[in-house]
Amino acid sequence: MKASRRAGTVAYVTVGVIWGMTFLFMRWATDVVSPAQTALIRVVFGALPVAVYALVRGHLSWSHWRHAHHFLAMSILAAAFYYYAFAVGTTLLETGIAGALTGTIPLFATVSASLMLADERMNRGRAVGLVAGVGGVVLLAQPWDAGSVDLAGVGWMLAGCVFVGLSFPYARRFITPLEIHPSAATTYQLVLGGILLLVVVDLDGITDVADDPKALLGTVLGLGLLCTGIAFILYYVMVDGLGAATASTSSYLPPAVAMVVGIVALDEPIHASALAGLTLIGLGAFVSHRFGTAIDRTPVEVVVPER
Repeated sequence: MKASRRAGTVAYVTVGVIWGMTFLFMRWATDVVSPAQTALIRVVFGALPVAVYALVRGHLSWSHWRHAHHFLAMSILAAAFYYYAFAVGTTLLETGIAGALTGTIPLFATVSASLMLADERMNRGRAVGLVAGVGGVVLLAQPWDAGSVDLAGVGWMLAGCVFVGLSFPYARRFITPLEIHPSAATTYQLVLGGILLLVVVDLDGITDVADDPKALLGTVLGLGLLCTGIAFILYYVMVDGLGAATASTSSYLPPAVAMVVGIVALDEPIHASALAGLTLIGLGAFVSHRFGTAIDRTPVEVVVPER
């Protein structure tokens, strides 16, 4: 049954807020466990609701695993490293600044798509959007004021954005042609991402998360079930009720929500330069979206084909 426009609107707002809360949850988690352990818990508990959804809907198939090399690549680009880099960046930066930097994901997607896809070449509008986005990053990083912003944190956030930005053209080129339902493809990438992290992550002390209610809430319920798993399902309600083009603009909400959450919940200061940087990045992403095609109209969080 098709979702109503009202249901789609509720999902639109909910997803934007959920994804904007991601950085608060990561802050809670990394106060107790390491960024790598945070990423592992997020992947594991994010995979559960998506896998159940895909299983109930009959989208999973053993035959899909002949494409495991592509799912493995997506698990690195859009799960394992992406989540780890964001967790590290969040420990080094104010929540609002970390969240604002994620607005660069559509810009990195634009650049990588222009390099990887023949029909996604750079044009003047996209170039203007990229320049605006770079200007926004500079305002957030404040390189002229040494020590005011941790540049290593900025680097980790941008590294995560680069990886997930690369995942969009990769998915379009190698995953979408397989005609595998997004819930199945996402399940496979999260499962493989979890296996990769299990192999490389030091598990010593990971159970400490169970002794801290706030950290447990942030990792299992917040990052895993809510921000990764349930947000995926809500995304499809949003697409069904509002259409893909409108749904894609939900990616503009999380950076602003993250900045508000940092100010209200964590008592972070309001920086004029950060607000200007957020505005420029948002403007750059909007312009790139406006002058782009399908690859630029993809939301930030769970990366799946056909978004």
